Amino acid sequence: MAVMEKRNNGLYWEHAGEQLLIQSWGKDSLRVRVTKKNDFTPNQDWALAYSKDQAGQPNEINIDQDQNQCQIKNGNITAKINEFGWLTITNASGKVLLEERWQVKPGGKKTSPLGIPGRELKPIIGGDYSATMRFEAFDGEKIYGMGQRQEKQLNYKGCILELAQRNTQATVPFVLSNRGYGFLWNNPAIGQVTFANNETKWEAKDTDQLDFWVTAADTPSEIVENYTNATGKVPMLPQFASGFWQCKLRYKTQDELLKVAHEYKDKGLPINVIVIDFFHWPKQGEWKFDPKYWPDPKGMVDELKKMGIKLMVSIWPTVDVNSENYDEMNDKGYLVRAERMYQDSYHFMGNETFFDATNPGARKFIWDKVKQHYYDNGVRMFWLDEAEPEYGFMYDFDHFRYFQGPALKLSNIYPLDYAKAFYEGQKAAGQKEIVNLVRCVWSGSQKYGVVLWSGDVHSTFESLQKQVCAGLNAGLSGISWWTTDIGGFTGGNVHDPKFHELLTRWFQFGTFCPIMRLHGFREPAEQTIEHADRMFNKPFGSGAFNEIYKYPKATYQILRKYLFMREAIRPYVMEQMKKAHEDGTPVMRPLFYDFHNDDHAWDISDEYMFGPDVLVSPILHAGQSQRDVYLPSGADWINVNDKKTYHGGQTVTVPCPIDTIPLFTRASHPLKSLLDFTTPAEKD
Repeated sequence: MAVMEKRNNGLYWEHAGEQLLIQSWGKDSLRVRVTKKNDFTPNQDWALAYSKDQAGQPNEINIDQDQNQCQIKNGNITAKINEFGWLTITNASGKVLLEERWQVKPGGKKTSPLGIPGRELKPIIGGDYSATMRFEAFDGEKIYGMGQRQEKQLNYKGCILELAQRNTQATVPFVLSNRGYGFLWNNPAIGQVTFANNETKWEAKDTDQLDFWVTAADTPSEIVENYTNATGKVPMLPQFASGFWQCKLRYKTQDELLKVAHEYKDKGLPINVIVIDFFHWPKQGEWKFDPKYWPDPKGMVDELKKMGIKLMVSIWPTVDVNSENYDEMNDKGYLVRAERMYQDSYHFMGNETFFDATNPGARKFIWDKVKQHYYDNGVRMFWLDEAEPEYGFMYDFDHFRYFQGPALKLSNIYPLDYAKAFYEGQKAAGQKEIVNLVRCVWSGSQKYGVVLWSGDVHSTFESLQKQVCAGLNAGLSGISWWTTDIGGFTGGNVHDPKFHELLTRWFQFGTFCPIMRLHGFREPAEQTIEHADRMFNKPFGSGAFNEIYKYPKATYQILRKYLFMREAIRPYVMEQMKKAHEDGTPVMRPLFYDFHNDDHAWDISDEYMFGPDVLVSPILHAGQSQRDVYLPSGADWINVNDKKTYHGGQTVTVPCPIDTIPLFTRASHPLKSLLDFTTPAEKD
C-alpha cells in the first residue's frame, strides 16, 4: 500500500522509495514533482521560483485508502493517482488531458509485459538521475510553443526536439495543446522531447527530480495567461523601442556610427535605436570601448540623444585568456569550468572562456565593469550576444561545469541568468525602462526585459519561411518581445537583385514583428565569420553597407514606405505591448489564438495575427506575385491594399507585387492607421 496524505499544502504519495508531490500552483494549475532521493530538492523551483507564493492555492484533496487511490483538484484541473501509482490529469468536464503511459504488469486493462514505466528516474554516476516522463498520445492533438526553433513546422506533433540552447535555437520547454492544456517541463537539463504518434516523451540527462507544471483552460489566451502568471510577465515596452532599430555588422568607429545616424535624420527617416556590434572593445572580457576608435562614448551618447536616438551596445560573455580581467575572474571561480584538459571553451579571435552567469559573484562582477564603462557614459541598452552560450560548433555539454552544477544538469538556464545580471544591475542603478537584446532565452526570461532575436539565420527565402514559425512559437512560449535580422544575417550581397527582393520581403515581414530591427553581415565583406577561428589578436573587419538609403532607388522606395508604415501603426503596437505586459498576450500569434473555434485556423503556419485586428500574410517565396490567404471565420475582413471586404471562413487569392504585403484588418474594428496610410513625400 502506498502512503497517501496531505503535505505541504498538496497531495503527497509515496511507494517503494519513490515520492510524488502535487501542489496547486496558480489558477487551474498544478505542479508535479517526483524524486527517489530522501526528499525533494529544496529551493529548486527553476522557472516557477517567480510564482512560489502561488503554491498552496485553495484545492480539494480526496484520499481513498480502501481503493489505494487519491486525487487533487484546483479549479478546472484534477490530478488522479490510481491503485498502481499512475497519474492522469483531467479538466473540469472529465476530459483526459495527460495520462502517463505505463507498459508494465500489473496494470488492469492496460497490462503489458514490456516493462516500460510511465515515469523513470535512473541513477547515474555522481548521485543524480536521468529522467524520463512518458504520456499517452492522442489522435488529432496539435502542439505548439517550445521557444524558438529553425523548423518549418508550427505544429510540433510528430517532431523530436532537442532541449538545449544553440545559436538560432532558444529552448523554452513549454507547450500549448489544442486539447486545452499548457505544460511546462520545469527542468533546465539538457535533454529531448518526442511528440510521437504513439507517445509523448520528455527526457533530462541529469537531474535531481522530475518536475513539471500543467494548466487547463478553454482557450489559448487563458493558457498563455496562466503560464506567464506562473513564470513572469514581460515589462511594459518603452515607447521608443516600438520604432525602427538600425544595425549592421559592424560600425567600426564612432565617426562612422554618428554619420549614419545623421544621414537617417537628414533624410527625414524614422530611427529610434542604433546599435554598436561586437569588437568595439580592446579584448574580449574587457567590457569597454576601445578608445582608439571610440574616443568619447559620453559625447557620442549625448549627440545621439539630441537626435532622439537610443544607443545599444553589444556585450559578449567571453573572456580572452589575455584580457585584463581573466586572471581575477579565473581566481574567483567566475568562469565556466572545463571538466577535461583545457579551460578555454571558445575560439573566436583568441582563446576564450565564458563567464559563469549562474554565479551571483560573476554576475555582479560583469555588471560592475559594464556600469563603469558603458552605463556611466549614458548607455542604457545592451545586446547580450552569445547567450546560449555557444560552445564552439559541437556543444559538448558534458565537458562543462557551472557554479550551480554540471552543464548537462542546468545549461538551459544560462541565458536567463545572463539577462538577470543586467536587468538587476540596471534596476539597482535606478533605470526604469529596461530593454535588452538577447540571442537565447529560457522559461521566464521575459520578466527580465529581453527582446529575443532569432540568431544568425541565413539570407534565403527558406530561412525567412522558418522565421514566421519561430516568432509565433516564441510568442506562445511567453516571449512577447521578438525580432529577427531583417534580410538574414549572412549570405546577402548588397549588389545582387535577388537579395534586394529577399530584403524587401523580409522588411515587409519585419514591419509587423513586435520589434523592427535591420541587421546583417552583408557581402562583399572584409572577411568571413569562419576566419575568426584563426585571426587571434587581430582586428575584426566589417560587412558591406546595410542602411536602407544605400540600396538601389527602387528598393529604397519600398523600404522607406514600410518604415513609415511602421511609424504609423506604433500606437497600435504599443496597445499590444500593454496587453503583453498585463496578460502575457503575444503581439504576433497564430490565427487560432484569436479564432480557436475555427478548426482550419489551427493548421495555418504562414499567416498570423498582429494584435487582434490585423492579419498578416508575408510573402515567403522568390518571384511570388500573388498568394492565397485564409480569412478566419467569425469576422469580416477588409483588404488593406484594395479596401475590398470579405466574409471570413474562406480562402481568397490576392495580388502581391514587390511593393505589397497582403494585409487584412477586421471590418468590425478596422485599423485606420493602416487603411488610411500613405507614404510621406521625401525630404528635399
